[in-house]
Amino acid sequence: MKTVRLPLTGTDTAWREAARAHVAAGTPPADLLWTRGEAPQSDLFAAPDMAPVSGADITVPRAFVDLARTVCWHADPERFARLYAFLWRLRDRPALMRDTADPDLTRLRGMEKNVRRCAHKMKAFVRFRDIAPGGTGRRRFAAWFEPTHFTLEPTAPFFARRFADMDWVIATPDLTARHEGGRITFAPGQPKPDLPEDAAEGLWETYFCNIFNPARVKVQAMTSEMPRKYWKNMPEAKHIPALIAGAEARVREMAAAAPALAPAHAARVLDRLHGPDTLEDLSFAALRARAEDESRTLRDGYGRIVLGEGPEDAPLMIVGEQPGDEEDRQGRPFVGPAGQLFDRVAEGAGLDRRDAYVTNAVKQFRYRMKGKRRLHMPPNRTEIEHGRWWLETEIRLVTPRLILAMGATAAQALTGTREGLLKRRGQVEDTPYGPVFITVHPAWILRLRDAAEREAGEATLRADLSAVARLHAAAIQPPPSPRH
Repeated sequence: MKTVRLPLTGTDTAWREAARAHVAAGTPPADLLWTRGEAPQSDLFAAPDMAPVSGADITVPRAFVDLARTVCWHADPERFARLYAFLWRLRDRPALMRDTADPDLTRLRGMEKNVRRCAHKMKAFVRFRDIAPGGTGRRRFAAWFEPTHFTLEPTAPFFARRFADMDWVIATPDLTARHEGGRITFAPGQPKPDLPEDAAEGLWETYFCNIFNPARVKVQAMTSEMPRKYWKNMPEAKHIPALIAGAEARVREMAAAAPALAPAHAARVLDRLHGPDTLEDLSFAALRARAEDESRTLRDGYGRIVLGEGPEDAPLMIVGEQPGDEEDRQGRPFVGPAGQLFDRVAEGAGLDRRDAYVTNAVKQFRYRMKGKRRLHMPPNRTEIEHGRWWLETEIRLVTPRLILAMGATAAQALTGTREGLLKRRGQVEDTPYGPVFITVHPAWILRLRDAAEREAGEATLRADLSAVARLHAAAIQPPPSPRH
């Protein structure tokens, strides 16, 4: 029996090259012993390691190449042998890839599905912790994960794209991936490291508790999406038993606190303002067309309707108060002095505005004339209600995972109250629109007269924006909440 020892990394490519060569050389499956990474256990019948033999190229369906590339990362010790045995049959029967009744193909398809599921869970349940910055000044994070299969190497490019602006390490028992300066390297696995405490962890746990919907708890569906085996490495998981136990009481509290329905005439007023279309009938293109149409006939003292901008599937939505003079002239949100201050502070906090959908609670600039100047006037309740229709439509279309509310007007539109903003800032609140992070508005900082107060205000905003950035860096995506 001949032994083919595959490397710890690049295993899929190495198997493909070895399998091609052995098939071309006519080596039957029974004559090969496949192993990966380390020397196999003692086998009296195994020949010494051998390099892949050369031979003529063979042609197989593309579907098998894709199948093998995935199955190579399965944890079954027989995966390489199963793939090779199927390849041995496939060389003379290319149609075998379409035979859904073939038991060998069915087994391999099941293994492929398991690997893909494991990779998906890895993307969902890796939890990074902030560690001390290195000499490069880049943010640095580390995580420990225990995948069911060997999915770190094929999944690492996803993390590199998602967290391109930071350095990170993901350690597993089998392999360790390190991303530094935009380059990924691999090293052998290691025991679970002692990672430092992370200040963002408490915020992440608050976020998780806020997106937990007690009215739709289905424990079996939740544990199917978030298997218990991953809980020990997920800081938010310790809250799940209490959240499930208190679900019924929480539902009663939510029902008691629910706002009263708007009077019937409110719907008729909105119909006259926006037409009878429901939110579900509108696309982004239709919404923009309606904004342009309504902006053609403006009342005195009001600017055009300025919608948000950014990725239409952004995980983060940033909501300000209302457009200013410059926003009205350009037809874009956050381009005036407050927007410029926000951009500067956000950059220092590690929050990239380009990754978020940026909009306002109120869509029109309200002003009064003073000579040739248009002076800003704060929106009243009527204008906030008028803007709510536009904002709710944007939320429905974007479906953000977190909303950042900047200022009292945004807080009122999203949570129902503007009171106690400075006491509430830096916290995540549960709302009908999902989790909402409360902070101050950059315009509030610009209105501060004292230089020391402005500096403190910027520090407050920077701390909140940094918390939002770290909240999203702490996980690839919010964990599946029991809403199924």
